Amino acid sequence: MTNKKKHVIRVIKKYILLFLGSLIAAVGLEIFLVPNNIIDGGIVGISIIASYLSKIPIGAFTFVLNLPFLIIGYKQIGKTFVLSSLFSITTFSIFTEIFHPIPGLTKDVLLAAVFGGIILGIGVGLILRYGGSLDGSEIIAIILNKGTLFSVGQIVMFFNIIIFTLATFVLGWDRALYSMLAYFVAHKAIDVVIEGFDEAKAVFIITDHGDEIADAIVARLGRGVTYLEGQGGFSKDRKTILYSVVTRLEISKLRSIINDKDENAFVTINDVSDVMGGSNQKRAIH
Repeated sequence: MTNKKKHVIRVIKKYILLFLGSLIAAVGLEIFLVPNNIIDGGIVGISIIASYLSKIPIGAFTFVLNLPFLIIGYKQIGKTFVLSSLFSITTFSIFTEIFHPIPGLTKDVLLAAVFGGIILGIGVGLILRYGGSLDGSEIIAIILNKGTLFSVGQIVMFFNIIIFTLATFVLGWDRALYSMLAYFVAHKAIDVVIEGFDEAKAVFIITDHGDEIADAIVARLGRGVTYLEGQGGFSKDRKTILYSVVTRLEISKLRSIINDKDENAFVTINDVSDVMGGSNQKRAIH
């Protein structure tokens, strides 16, 4: 297969999954959250509040309010991201109108917040994973991050605090609190979709028994190990440093391996947002 055909297949797959993500997100919003007066954060949250006050469709607000951010993003972030986001936002806006007349699946507000957040998060997670976005406020956060001391996450959080505070005046305290719950659940679902259930962990092991531990990790976990050379800052002794990537489910077995071989080993374990490369999933590092 030529590179051109591979590229076309990748693009088609990408837009199918963006379409599916927009569909799922619209279901979470219109079948669970909106019928119970629960909002999301970002531009979608503003759109829900504006629709509640004006009776103008949510999809219309979502599309129009995101346009200025997409125009700015086109200049600052790039064409591919903006086109993917425009496709996702347009599809999402259309589906919100299609699903809006359908009665909510439940009138239990807690169930609506939890399951609506999960479904919305799955949809948004698919969109983010394949290079799009439903929320123009994130574009502004990325741009502002370059000129301020605040991170992208902090800027988005500040923006959402304003939205949920506004929701207390429009929808009441209880609905604002349920909205915060739905937002939290949605973001946990987004993390799962983007990172997967087997969250990766990077492990650094400083030990005098490097070969034994490395062999055990390869044999018992099936994970690759990289050797690094180090030197103690105080003792100036040469040290072997092992680096490997495992899942959170394998951490307990890894600790057992290390304790069996070297109880005095110094170990640090850190979260990894993504792993690329390697011949298979079990040997991401060589």
